[in-house]
Amino acid sequence: MKELKHLHKYFRKYRFKLILGVIITIIARVFALFLPSYAKKALDVMELARDNQLSQEEATSTLLLYIGIIIGTAALSALFTFFMRQTIINVSRYIEFDLKNEVYEHYQKLSQSFYKNNRIGDLMNRISEDVTQVRMYGGPVIMYGITTLTLFAILIPLMFIKAPELAMYTLLPLPFLSVLIYQISRIIHHRSTRVQEYLSTLSTFSQESFAGITVIKAYLLEPQMNSDMENLSEEGKQTSMSLAKVNAWFFPLMMLLIGISNINVIYIGGQQYIAGEIGLGLIVEFVIYVNMLTWPVAVVGWLTSVVQRAEASQKRINEFLNQEPEIISGELVPEAIEGQIDFDKVSFTYPDTGIEALKEVSFSIKPGQTLAVLGNTGSGKTTLLELVARLYDCTDGEIRVDGNPIQKLKLDALRSNIGAVPQEAFLFSDTLENNIRFGDQEASLEKIEEYARKAVVHENIMGFNKQYQTMLGERGITLSGGQKQRVSIARALIREPQIYLFDDCLSAVDTETEEEILSNLQNESKNRTTFLVSHRVSSARHADHILVLDQGSIIQSGTHDELLAIPGYYKDLYEEQLASKG
Repeated sequence: MKELKHLHKYFRKYRFKLILGVIITIIARVFALFLPSYAKKALDVMELARDNQLSQEEATSTLLLYIGIIIGTAALSALFTFFMRQTIINVSRYIEFDLKNEVYEHYQKLSQSFYKNNRIGDLMNRISEDVTQVRMYGGPVIMYGITTLTLFAILIPLMFIKAPELAMYTLLPLPFLSVLIYQISRIIHHRSTRVQEYLSTLSTFSQESFAGITVIKAYLLEPQMNSDMENLSEEGKQTSMSLAKVNAWFFPLMMLLIGISNINVIYIGGQQYIAGEIGLGLIVEFVIYVNMLTWPVAVVGWLTSVVQRAEASQKRINEFLNQEPEIISGELVPEAIEGQIDFDKVSFTYPDTGIEALKEVSFSIKPGQTLAVLGNTGSGKTTLLELVARLYDCTDGEIRVDGNPIQKLKLDALRSNIGAVPQEAFLFSDTLENNIRFGDQEASLEKIEEYARKAVVHENIMGFNKQYQTMLGERGITLSGGQKQRVSIARALIREPQIYLFDDCLSAVDTETEEEILSNLQNESKNRTTFLVSHRVSSARHADHILVLDQGSIIQSGTHDELLAIPGYYKDLYEEQLASKG
């Protein structure tokens, strides 16, 4: 259970509730123990009345008293059992809440490479299904475990005090039960891990299928995807059935061993009763004791299964929680970021693929300037912006912000001064208003509309039936590519940061709209540092400085006029795009 040690901090956090729950559990079980004792006494009274050692009136009044005690203690046991569930089960829900938040917060700290190496379905399964399995350990296992221990701790000594020989024969099957539980638990642990791994695979397959439904329909892949799903489901069924078959052994074995205990009570107790060593009431009392132990003994198997599954799930959760983020925040918090960016022989190689995306790139951009970056696909343009936002750390060289090494800056301080529009615009399944407000949580509707106009998307939004209250589909699927890009631009502009990162964010808009947006961007970025990645010369020509990248290296650098004056990539691209417009 070493993996479950991670939960100890939550047990300490809720220790007072847990201690109260344990006390209530013990009280509930103690009240339940009045039943067999008073059932024996009631039977003894009936025997005395039958043998005329007690009058009928005395026997009746005594029986009524015992019945009242049995009913009263049963009611109190039920009441405390209710409080027990309200206390301990609630704690398990608190632990589930805290653990999900811990996993989610840790996910957000992990670096880009983590998300490239792990599938979304697996991430989702660990924060949902696996945490649910762990919750069972934090609640039902504790509750039923304390109940079982309490009954064992009280009943077994009590049985030996009242009838040692009968108690020995009654409890004889328990050692065999312990060995069986141990052996079966080992098998359950292994198969539980396989089941959880399968669920992650299923979640990943489903998520990718739904996300790529357009491609699936376009290429008529429905039969193939259905076939793959059937095969995956069949594999999952076999995996789950292998676990279910092992679990199925528990309760029959428990019932068999409990049945043997009952037979021992009746046979051995009957022999002692015939010999006059014990009364009939004691046999009845022992039968009730055995049946009171039936559920706790049977639940031991279930608890073992639950603990093993929780252990397997917590191990999968810990695999991610133990991963350290590659990007470690610095401690420097400048009073203000001006926007001076320096790249000094910066190189970067992607750790997962080994591809060298940038090779000794050097340049300087002053506050308020605009730097345009052009180049073919795979030249390193996006990587350059990711390094500025410190989504990755450069492999060699140094990046400085206002003269400070970027690694020394506190991440929150750096990123709060950046407004980024990625190459593939991502919108949330929320209203258009909230998607733009994501850049400024305090923005009024008037401010949202103002920046939507600057991104030239206001008129489109007003054409929708619900306008800014229009709900978007997943990833903004209800909008066109150009509309998604412009909403993303509005979201970045409303943030009013000191540094803008525009990653080919006008690729899906027409040239007329592009000119209008670029004009608005020029006005917005007058006193802000702007990085503008593009494939179009029209987007780059007004920049203060232009870089042309090829396979991670700078092959050209200068202003629009300077680059047109010399043969090379930029001039060729300009003439090609000019000819296509003509």
